[in-house]
Amino acid sequence: MKSTKEYEMARVRRWIASAAALAAAAALAGCGASEGTTTGDGETPEGVTIGFVPGIASDPFFVAMQQGAEEHAEELGVELIWQGAPDEYSPQSQIPFVESMITQQVDGLIVVPTDPDALQASVVSAVGAEIPVATVDTTVTDQSALVSHITGDNLDGGRMAGETLAEQIGGEGKVFLMSGSPTATTNTLREQGFREALEEYPDIELVGVEYANSQPANATSAVSTILLEHPDLAGIFAVDGTSGTGTVAALRNAGVVGEIALIGYDAYDNQVADLEAGVYTALVVQKPGEMAALAIDSILAAIDGDTSSVEQEVVMENVVMTKENFDETGQYQYPN
Repeated sequence: MKSTKEYEMARVRRWIASAAALAAAAALAGCGASEGTTTGDGETPEGVTIGFVPGIASDPFFVAMQQGAEEHAEELGVELIWQGAPDEYSPQSQIPFVESMITQQVDGLIVVPTDPDALQASVVSAVGAEIPVATVDTTVTDQSALVSHITGDNLDGGRMAGETLAEQIGGEGKVFLMSGSPTATTNTLREQGFREALEEYPDIELVGVEYANSQPANATSAVSTILLEHPDLAGIFAVDGTSGTGTVAALRNAGVVGEIALIGYDAYDNQVADLEAGVYTALVVQKPGEMAALAIDSILAAIDGDTSSVEQEVVMENVVMTKENFDETGQYQYPN
C-alpha cells in the first residue's frame, strides 16, 4: 500500500496531464471547492477524493457498507463523498448521483449499479474522464473498463438459502421467492442459486416469485397474497433486507410466525433480533464493510498507476447464521 503522500503525487500527475480536467476543476472551484479539489488559483490538490454511490442510501446493508467505507477512508487519509438516492432503488434515481461525481472530477469512483445495462454508459463516461471505477455488490454488463468488482458470492448464497430451506422443511412442500429487483445482479444470482438448489428436491414446489424493488410494503403485499393463495406454504426465501422486512410484517399480520420457514439475506440488527425470536429460521450473511474497504484499496492502486496486485473480480464467501450456531456466527452481525 502506497502512502497518502504518494497517492497525492499520483493525483497531481493526472491533473497536470489533463488540461481539460484542470479547467473543469477550476470552474467547479469557482462555485465553491471542497477539500480534495483544486482551488481557483491552480494550487496542488490536498488529497485524494473518492466518490461512492450506493444503490439506495437508506438501506441498512448500504449503511453498513458506508460505515466500512468511511472508517477505511479515514484510516488512509482519503476524502470520501458518499451520496445516493435516499429511498428509491432504480437507475433513474441513481444515475444523477453518478453523473454528479463525474462533474465534480473525483479521483476515483465506486458504484453499486442498480441496473447492469442502465449504468453502463455512466461507467464509460467516468473512465473517459480518466476516473477509475470499481463496482461493489452489483456490477455492469461489460466489466472490461473496471478496475475491480467486489461482491459476495451471491450464486452460492442463493444455493445456501435453498439447501437450508429444503432441510428445514424436510425436503418437501411449497415455497415462495420474495426477490428484490429483477435486474440487480446480486438478486438475479441469488435467485438463480436458489432455483438450482431446489432442483435437487423434486418434492419442493416453487409457487411464485415477486419483486419488492427495495420497498418493504411491496414485499408485505406480495407475501400476504401468496399466503392467501397457498395457506399450506412451507417456506419463503427473502433475497435482501427490505424484502425480508416486508415478509416479516406479512407473517406477523397473518399470525403465522414460526409456522413457515423464512430464510433471509444479510444480518441487520432487526434481522438478528427476529432470528433470535424465531421469525427467521436462517440468515445468509455478507461482509459489506470489507467489500467497501477493498474497493477503496483497488481505486487507490489505480490512481497510483499500479494495479498489478488488484484482482479484477473478488468474490467473498457468505455465512449461514442460525439461532443454533449464533455463538459461532454472531461475529458477522452488521454494525449499527
